[in-house]
Order: sequence, then structure tokens, then C-alpha cells
Amino acid sequence: MRGTMTKNGFDAVLLTAGLLVGGLLAGCANPAADQAMVAQNALVGMPKQTLLSCAGVPERQAAAGDREFFTYRSNRLISYPSWGGYGGYWGYPYGGWGGYGSDVTSVDCEATFTLHNGVVERVVYGGSSSGGSRLGQCYAIVQNCLAQVPSQSPQPSMAPAR
Repeated sequence: MRGTMTKNGFDAVLLTAGLLVGGLLAGCANPAADQAMVAQNALVGMPKQTLLSCAGVPERQAAAGDREFFTYRSNRLISYPSWGGYGGYWGYPYGGWGGYGSDVTSVDCEATFTLHNGVVERVVYGGSSSGGSRLGQCYAIVQNCLAQVPSQSPQPSMAPAR
């Protein structure tokens, strides 16, 4: 029958659609964000001297009781061109296709290390960005320290884009 899809044809369409969706989702993976999450556990137990050596001097530090808090910050601006749209550049009444603008976004991370008795006890991430973009930026803070943990050496391809 012309115009009807057989079961095998339908299965092929579903398989193709599934592969397409899977490929698109894989393209959204952020290995730097994954490594930042690994670092939250891998860096627990790191001595204060090693932390200062690999992460540098913290932007802020505080003490409360027998705990110290070291806070590091990393941020970057991302700019990419955007289309102005119809009439945007020349304006009314002349019409024409618009000019180019640019979209700018900021990605930031704040990593706070809690130390107890001179050893990292906890790593917490924060910042105004959200999701994988923030975690990817957090990797810029913990990258050198993660390389100090023998079983957690980061891969060179995981460095965030600059």
C-alpha cells in the first residue's frame, strides 16, 4: 500500500530519532563540570599547605572556632554575535535587514573550602551562574588541586574554554 509505513519502517524512524536525540544530549556534556563535582570529594583530606600551593592565596578567608574557610572566585565573560533583525540597523521607514549586536553572558563560581585541623573537610560551590556552566567554571579553581590527587588527575581536554 502506498503512503503507509510498515512496522520495520516505523522502527527505523524511531531508531534514527533516538540516535539524533542521544547525539544532541551527548553534545551538551560538560567534562569540566563533571570534574568539578569529582573534586568536591577528591579534595577532602588535602592538607592546607597543598591547597595553598595548588589553588593559591584565597580571595577571602575566615575562621570560626576550630575551622577555617578559604573562598576562591573565578569568572569569565562570554560574548557571541547576535542578529539584530529586520529594520534594526537602518530603522523605520527605511527598512532593510538589521545590524549585528552581541550577546554577553557572565559565568562565575565561588568555591569555599572548609578546613578542620589544617585539612580540607568540605568543598562547596556557589555563585550567580547556575547549572553546568557554573560547575565548568568551578573547575578552573580546583583544576590544579585535582592534579595533586593521584587517582583523580584531570585530562587536558577538560580545561574550560577561555
